[in-house]
Amino acid sequence: MAYSHENSKGQTYYLHTKEVTLRGGRLQRIYYFAKEVKGNDSLDEMPEGYQVVENKRTGLPMLKKA
Repeated sequence: MAYSHENSKGQTYYLHTKEVTLRGGRLQRIYYFAKEVKGNDSLDEMPEGYQVVENKRTGLPMLKKA
């Protein structure tokens, strides 16, 4: 089951990750929340050293290093 977070507006978001290639060729892992679980990109638990914060205006959850 994917890690989920309910925001202050009552909407549920699920945590996903993806490996992206930056312009210099370096690989970077990004984390993002989506309203639906998408394939194999979903995570079962929150990564170590991160916390969930919420955009005050839109309610969109984001990960921030603790």
